[in-house]
Amino acid sequence: MSIKSEVEVVDQAAVKRALTRITYEIIERNKGIEDLVLVGIKTRGIYLARRIAERMKQLENVEIPVGELDISLYRDDVHETNGNNNEPMINGSDIPVSIEGKQVILIDDVLFTGRTIRAALDALMDIGRPSKISVAVLVDRGHRELPIRADFVGKNIPTSLEEQIKVGVQELDGEDHVLIQKITK
Repeated sequence: MSIKSEVEVVDQAAVKRALTRITYEIIERNKGIEDLVLVGIKTRGIYLARRIAERMKQLENVEIPVGELDISLYRDDVHETNGNNNEPMINGSDIPVSIEGKQVILIDDVLFTGRTIRAALDALMDIGRPSKISVAVLVDRGHRELPIRADFVGKNIPTSLEEQIKVGVQELDGEDHVLIQKITK
């Protein structure tokens, strides 16, 4: 597979606006930020969760706990392997507070088939029992294979199956953007 073309569909300013909108929606729908825990799905979801928490701190003057969730062991479709054996690589989860009885917002960069969110739900339930779990994504590209939807969406970007969405974040990629890549086989 190779990339035939690449088009930026969301620039840095639009990413910032989308995250700000998601932040306001989370505050409004949860009627504040009591008992709220943000959990970013590794890797880019962590950076998005931290930004949303920072924006909440600016708006509400309260520090929201942010956790990191590694779903490697829970994936049913892909496994990065550790060496020559078929064991998945584990990078570890880090959630600094108990999620028992809390309102957890799972945060990821792209919602596609729904398999990542399903794996994240399984991983969360092994850690604790929140009172409510919601999903926030920067981009929803469609093509669900499971009955999963996002509660908070930055941008809906319909795609074909011959396209990929690539999210760049400043912390890892040097700039914020969303690209659509046309893939040839």
